[in-house]
Amino acid sequence: MRTLLICHHDDPLDRDGLARWLASFSDLAGVVVIEERRGRALRRVRRELQRVGWLRFLDVVAFRLYYRLRLAARDAHWAAQRLESLRTKYAALPAAVPVHRTHSPNTIDTEQFIRAAAPDLVLARCKFLLKESVFSIPRDGTFVLHPGICPEYRNAHGCFWALASNDAGRVGVTLLRIDRGVDTGPVYGYFGCDFDDVADSHIVIQYRCVLDNLDAIAEKLGAIHAGTAQPIDTTGRASRAWGQPWLTRYRDWKRRAAAARP
Repeated sequence: MRTLLICHHDDPLDRDGLARWLASFSDLAGVVVIEERRGRALRRVRRELQRVGWLRFLDVVAFRLYYRLRLAARDAHWAAQRLESLRTKYAALPAAVPVHRTHSPNTIDTEQFIRAAAPDLVLARCKFLLKESVFSIPRDGTFVLHPGICPEYRNAHGCFWALASNDAGRVGVTLLRIDRGVDTGPVYGYFGCDFDDVADSHIVIQYRCVLDNLDAIAEKLGAIHAGTAQPIDTTGRASRAWGQPWLTRYRDWKRRAAAARP
């Protein structure tokens, strides 16, 4: 099975750790490393403003500041430890694996790179919505490990919103095949984990859901490639796209979690 990874340059757990993992059970045909331009972040700000309005957007900004000041350093330490574990378990990438650096996975040169790599399956670990001309290249499809249980928790922060909604049964990641919608493609698996809802941030929890299940995810990807995996029927289930985390909902989640402790 030939695979290709799309990831961000500033996420070493994906860029190094998951790349090594993919190479351990497949022929890693290439890695696309995204270095975003500043304008991309501004577009996300505009979209969130349109979604929630100015008052709620201040709640979003407040959480970003809180995370940077109170949580980021601890999460970075945790991520560094997990990366070292991955580096111990999985060998370094062969020098022959080609790496393509770009500001967007939707550029013509990125599309050409992926076509030349001829992967059977692409794993996209990025914040971009991929164009159909890109996600349709691999024969087996382009897949994401979405942080949230779909279709109930679509968009980028599904784990956070499940926790904030006191819906612990839907804290996990979804393996789904990309289609033209936003996290609406066929679902091939759900993966959860043990976590501490008092001490862990939603970032740590959503990474745990991936990293604690790498063997099972690899097995599922192999089954997809072999044509033996069947998508999960999600007909009739509620579907909602969620936005950025809010500080008020974060504080409610943590207070509720602490109060539930014996």
